[in-house]
Formats: sequence, C-alpha cells, structure tokens
Amino acid sequence: MDYELDTTLTVNSVLVKRRVAARVHLIDFLREELGLTGSHIACEHGVCGACTVRVDGKIIRGCLMLAVQANGCNVDTIEGLSDSREIADLQRAFHEHNALQCGFCTPGMLMAAQDLVRRHPQATREEIRVHMSGNYCRCTGYQSIVDAVEEVLISRRGAKK
Repeated sequence: MDYELDTTLTVNSVLVKRRVAARVHLIDFLREELGLTGSHIACEHGVCGACTVRVDGKIIRGCLMLAVQANGCNVDTIEGLSDSREIADLQRAFHEHNALQCGFCTPGMLMAAQDLVRRHPQATREEIRVHMSGNYCRCTGYQSIVDAVEEVLISRRGAKK
C-alpha cells in the first residue's frame, strides 16, 4: 500500500489539491494526474533535461523531485509558459532556426532557454552553450539552438532600450 499525502500546489497559475503517493515523481504527477504531457520523461536520472519544469522560479528536473516535495510551490510547465506567451519569441526563433527537429527535447530546451534569458540577459554565445548543455538533443547539433537563443537575447536587449 502506498503512503499518500495531501498535497497542494499551484500549477500554471491553477491551484491543485490532491492526495499523492509519496513515491510519485513530479513529472509523473504532472503528466498522469494533470494531463500536462508537454514535458517528457527520458533518462529518469536528471541527466537529459527532457523533464525540465520551473518550481518557484527555478528550473528543476521533474524526474528528480517528488510531487509531495512541491507542496506549497508554484510549478510552471511548458504548457503554462506557452499559454501565457512568455516564450513566444523563443518558440518563433526555434522554429525559424530549425532548432526543434524531432521535438522531444524542445520543451526542456525552451524551459532552459527562458531561464537563461530571464536570469542572464547579457549572456554570450559561450554562456548560452554552457547553460543549455544540461539538456540533450540528438537531432540539431546544438548550433541552431544557440543561434535561436542568441537571437532572442539580442532582440530582448534591443526592446528594453
């Protein structure tokens, strides 16, 4: 029998209250309980970045955090960032630079890219590479991803003048 805990969290600005088995990972809860399947499950070891979500403003690996650990937290998924248009410019740039070939890694890449442009708007190409290196992509070769993120950084800097 699974030990369950009352868990309350805010997911994409919606208050969610559930009894959650203590062993359920956040990514599984989001996908299976809430139907938010944009973030993917791949390595289940926190290495690939496919399960990246934002918890209380910081990106984390959803496969490494238990859902009950998110009790009282604000969780943003790729669906929330997309619906709010927070990443609209990144989505456009990824499309224009062909930085989303098969699409499996794309949600995690976009979450990581948004984290970078929010936290480090003056990032260089090398800093983009380092920041994005925690997310694996088997299709693009990363150059197009770096190009897309750099374009958005430059565009956002220009918009703030």
